[in-house]
Amino acid sequence: MATVRICICGDESVGKSSLLTSLVKDTFVTEKINDVLPPITLPPGLGTPDNITTTIVDTSPLPQERETLRKELRKCNVVLLIYSDHYSYERVALFWMPFFRSLGVNVPVVLCSNKSDLAPGTSTAQVIEDEMLPLMAEFKEIDSCIRTSAREHHNINEAFFLCQKAVTHPIAPIYDAKESHLRPAAVDALKRVFYLCDKDGDGLLDDREINDFQMKCFEKPLADTDLVNIKKSIQQSFEETFEVPYPVSEKGIDVRGFLLLNKMFAEKGRHETIWIILRKFHYSDSLSLKESFLHPKFDVPAFSSCELSPVGYRFFVDLFILHDKDNDGGLNDAELAALFAPTPGIPSAWIDSAFPGCTVRNEAGHITLQGWLAQWSMTTFEDPRTTLEYLAYLGFEMEGKGTTPALKVTKPRKMRNKPGRVERSVFLCYVLGAPASGKSALLNSFLSRPLNGTYHPTIKPRTAVNSVELPGGKQCYLILEELGELEPAILENQVKLDACDLLCFSYDSSDPDSFAYILDIRKRYPKLDAIPAVYAALKADKDSAVQRTELQPDVYCEQQKVPKPLHVSVGWASISEFFVHLAESATFPSQAFPRTEESKTDRTGLYIALGGSICTAIAVAWVWKRSMLSTA
Repeated sequence: MATVRICICGDESVGKSSLLTSLVKDTFVTEKINDVLPPITLPPGLGTPDNITTTIVDTSPLPQERETLRKELRKCNVVLLIYSDHYSYERVALFWMPFFRSLGVNVPVVLCSNKSDLAPGTSTAQVIEDEMLPLMAEFKEIDSCIRTSAREHHNINEAFFLCQKAVTHPIAPIYDAKESHLRPAAVDALKRVFYLCDKDGDGLLDDREINDFQMKCFEKPLADTDLVNIKKSIQQSFEETFEVPYPVSEKGIDVRGFLLLNKMFAEKGRHETIWIILRKFHYSDSLSLKESFLHPKFDVPAFSSCELSPVGYRFFVDLFILHDKDNDGGLNDAELAALFAPTPGIPSAWIDSAFPGCTVRNEAGHITLQGWLAQWSMTTFEDPRTTLEYLAYLGFEMEGKGTTPALKVTKPRKMRNKPGRVERSVFLCYVLGAPASGKSALLNSFLSRPLNGTYHPTIKPRTAVNSVELPGGKQCYLILEELGELEPAILENQVKLDACDLLCFSYDSSDPDSFAYILDIRKRYPKLDAIPAVYAALKADKDSAVQRTELQPDVYCEQQKVPKPLHVSVGWASISEFFVHLAESATFPSQAFPRTEESKTDRTGLYIALGGSICTAIAVAWVWKRSMLSTA
């Protein structure tokens, strides 16, 4: 529940207390009123908008009460500044506004011309033009202005409503009255709203999309006549500026028309309508998305991981299809730019991982749907906070549940050397091995990239992510990461090791010094023994060389009681089977651990079944015996 504190200021005898009394009594009070009234609190429901509580504080302009005035001004949310004649009007610019500034009071000011009954021949329009607009142009703190009369009970409620609205729906952040245009932050926010409401992505809001927007924001349908009038108003405004093409057509309203409509709301004093729209789309008073919406509470327990849920995958599939305008199965630069338009841009982590080079692309170099889903699977696995943030920017939201239903947390995996399946579908595999052993070529092959014969040492960590189909048809995502020069730091980091599902120890089978590197890192980092591992003899299409180590790779693996190295080559068609083997080893990690002894047969299930059968037989016999006795 919001609270608004209004401080009434102005010179003596301008009618401050009369105005407040007229509000409370709902009529003009002819009896003598105290010079300063005590604070009054209006609870929700008594003419207050947005279910807010309003506290109104009367003040004295006398010098001896100046300290009290300062304290009240520093506590208030809005100032109602009243004048009633030429002298008190001049004092607004000469004393009151400079006084507010000297205190550092950064709150909106509602300017009120009271006692309008004493100038019956003066029109409100003339007062606004001659008195109020010059002050508003000079002092940007003045949010709005109004002409009142306590005696005639004219615009009393409206004056205090303006004060409340200046706090709950401030115009300054969204509209520049001097330049007569929406502020850049408001334009960006409203463009995102337009993007999210344009469900078919054609750049226009058709009648159905406009009505959906109306229901979402205001929870009531838009009458056909109102829709026609809105389009007519937008069209007329653009005709006055001689801009073409027009923002309104038979197909709908474009983003220029949508922005113009909101500008018209601001110009007509209906900026609360703009705030209703922005807040419905989770914008804060600073015109940024609310932190609680961008980053909701979402905990991932130790030894668990985070993945996209089915609705999360469905959202990203629909997003890809919507923006693949040329239907070539890939997102080109323009299509990616349009997709990420309502966001801060492509995630920085993607740029660091050389996106889209880290995932599947088509022949033109554009990310495919397979690569798109793989990329988001990797992002969710590594940093679910980023995925939640972009889900919010891109418009995913389940009513009352926010963005978290798009994600799911896997079951913890603690003892990986015990038989059993790991209940997850995204796996991280560190590819370790000597320089020039073929690790980068292996990652390229995983993404179906052609073999590059030129050797380029890996400096920064490099990642490749793709989907793998396991036997039985289940699909999972495998993240292969080559650590580069950060290998020592990563292998010493327990958090990084806990996140790793599998190690791929690779060596160049044609280089006699390659396997020694594996033996060295296994010796230097004993914590690697707690992670399942697969050994791979790369470049198997070349002549095999005897390794200059005390034990040859096959003998070493036999002694360690782990499967012998798999001989693979990126030039072989069977290389895809190797990636399936990696995914299987991550899914069933016990098969990638040393086997020191044969697992004892678990007869628990047999004993339970046997016990159940015996109990059933006893029960049947007892029932039969009872039935026989009753018959006798």
